[in-house]
Amino acid sequence: MKLKENSQGSEMLTHNQAAMLAKLTTELHVMNRHRFIRMHNSLWRLLTFNFMRGLAFGLGSVMGATVLLSILGYWLAQFEWLPLVGDWLGELRREIDPSRPDE
Repeated sequence: MKLKENSQGSEMLTHNQAAMLAKLTTELHVMNRHRFIRMHNSLWRLLTFNFMRGLAFGLGSVMGATVLLSILGYWLAQFEWLPLVGDWLGELRREIDPSRPDE
């Protein structure tokens, strides 16, 4: 593709280049309307989004750890018959729930 020159010597765009430039301009407008770009254009929106994301991550981590530790605790409670682990788990159970009678 060669550029055409007008009578004053400056370069002009060919028809193909003008079409490509118009398409690029359109795509740039579409991208600027995207939520990700709009959010990063404002410091307060970005801070709010990251704060909410951190809260959700923290809450999810705590809830997930609670479920996993509950399942692990229940599973380990089944091993009370093991010599060393069973004694330790029985003592731990009595510490956690002193109102529960010993079996």
